[in-house]
Amino acid sequence: KQNKSSKVTCGVRAKLNPPCNAVGHIDRKVLGINHMYQHPAWKRSKACTENSPHEGPFRRDAPSWCQAPFEPEGILSSVSAILTTIIGVHYGHVLVHMASHRDRLKQWMFMGLTLLISGFILHFTGGIPLNKQLYSCSYVCLTAGAAAMVFSALYVLVDILGLRNLFLPLEWIGMNAMLVFVMAAEGIFEGFINGWYYDNPHNTLVYWIRKHIFIGLWHSRRLGVLLYVIFAQILFWGLVAGILHRLGIYWKL
Repeated sequence: KQNKSSKVTCGVRAKLNPPCNAVGHIDRKVLGINHMYQHPAWKRSKACTENSPHEGPFRRDAPSWCQAPFEPEGILSSVSAILTTIIGVHYGHVLVHMASHRDRLKQWMFMGLTLLISGFILHFTGGIPLNKQLYSCSYVCLTAGAAAMVFSALYVLVDILGLRNLFLPLEWIGMNAMLVFVMAAEGIFEGFINGWYYDNPHNTLVYWIRKHIFIGLWHSRRLGVLLYVIFAQILFWGLVAGILHRLGIYWKL
């Protein structure tokens, strides 16, 4: 059996689409194509498969880049991830080194607004569009800025107004963050449940709950998925973490 190779000709600049972007180019040159992730998310796109957004056989007219590997945590993406971490560390330093509520909120909100505005400017001017797959600079600014604003709002509600009981599930999740990350964020628990299905791989308990209880009830896929994430994932794991907290069970390194 002969290996079939496809060549994608770019010859362009400032492209963020799957075949021609600097992130993939640098990773292919430095890491080598055999050391990159072989199942990138774009293989589930409409251009590649008719089963989109699920995996499936490629379309007959699928472009050659559908078969190309891509490293979502590559060299340039790691730089953006490091920058996001540094911004988060700064938010923490504000909490440690500033005593008054006013000074803390001033720092967080000023930096958050600055990052949000910067992200929107970069995106809407076409300088650096938002792109989660490539972890673009505008995406870093927007997410870090939004995090600062949300954190400020939670700080006001919990630490200033004293509404701690309302957010106990989030506190419990923080106490067992490793468990929630592995089982929920990495999809281990949901993947285990999805391993049990009837007649069709998509006919699982998770799929049924998401389709009939959330999406079907609200007649909106976007709203249904959002409510599913809030109640069937975040709140569910918050309650699980709360039960484990009561039992004194924690997953630590």
